[in-house]
Amino acid sequence: MDTTELLQKVRKIEIKTRSISKHLFTGEYHSTFKGRGMSFSEVRPYQYGDDIRNIDWNVTARQHEPFVKIFEEERELTLMLMVDISPSSYFGTHQQLKKEWATEICAVLAFSAISNNDKVGLILFSDQIELFIPPKKGKQHILRILRELINAEPRGKGTRVAGALQFFNNILKKRSIAFILSDFWDRDYELPLRILANKHDLIGIQLYDRVEQQLPDIGFVQSYDLETGQLQWIDTSSRSLRKEYEERFAKHLADTSEIFRKSSSDLIQLRTDHSYIEALMAFFKKRAKAA
Repeated sequence: MDTTELLQKVRKIEIKTRSISKHLFTGEYHSTFKGRGMSFSEVRPYQYGDDIRNIDWNVTARQHEPFVKIFEEERELTLMLMVDISPSSYFGTHQQLKKEWATEICAVLAFSAISNNDKVGLILFSDQIELFIPPKKGKQHILRILRELINAEPRGKGTRVAGALQFFNNILKKRSIAFILSDFWDRDYELPLRILANKHDLIGIQLYDRVEQQLPDIGFVQSYDLETGQLQWIDTSSRSLRKEYEERFAKHLADTSEIFRKSSSDLIQLRTDHSYIEALMAFFKKRAKAA
C-alpha cells in the first residue's frame, strides 16, 4: 500500500470513528473506566447541601466562615489495545475483514480515550509480537496507531494469545485498561489471562465471520486454512457436516466465554455483519450498572 492510499484510509477511518466516539462513547468511556481516586483541587465557600465532612477547618478558622475542600478525579489512565493480526484475521465474507473490523473498533476506543486525556498504546501479535507502541497521548499518536493497524502484515503464521498476554504483563506494570481483539483460535492461554486480569482491567473482543459460524449449502468447495495452509475439499451439501461444523463453532464460542468468565474478565462476542456500535454500547451500559 503506497503512502497516499494509506493516508486516505487513515483519514476515512478517522472521520467515521471520531464522530462515533464523540457522539456516543466519550461519556460512556469516562463513566465506565474510573480514575485511580480523588485528589485535592481547591477550597471554596460552603454552599447549602455540601458534605460537612469536607469542611476545611483551618481555612474556616482563618476566614471566619465555612470553607469546603473540593476534590477531583485523578483521571489519567492507560488504554492498551492488543490486536491479533494473524492470517485468520484476514478472513471476511461481509463488508470487511475481521482485521478491518478490529481497526475501526480500536479507533473508536482510542479516540474515546484521548478525549478523556488518557494514554493509548498498541500491541500487534500473531504467534509472535509483531509491534509494540508505548502508550502516549494526542491525536497524532492515535493516527500513528491507525496507520500501523491498517498497514500491518504479519510475519507469523499462527496465533499465540498467551505470548501477547505475557508480553503485556512484563512490559506494563501500572494498572491499565486492556482490550484484546482476536478470534481466539488458540489454546493454553487461560493462566496468563488470569494473571493479567488480576493486575489490569481486561476486556476481550472476540470477532468472527458468519461463515465461520454457519457453513452455507453450496455443494463441493475447496477449503483453505489461512494459518496452516492446508487445502481440502468439503461437501457443504452434507447436513451432518454442516451440523458438526456449527456445533464445533458454538463450542469454541462457549469455551472462550468460559475462559474469560473464570478470569473475572468481560468478553464481547461480535460477528462482523453485526453492529460493533450496539455491542460496545451494551458493554458500557452493563459496566455502568455493575459499578
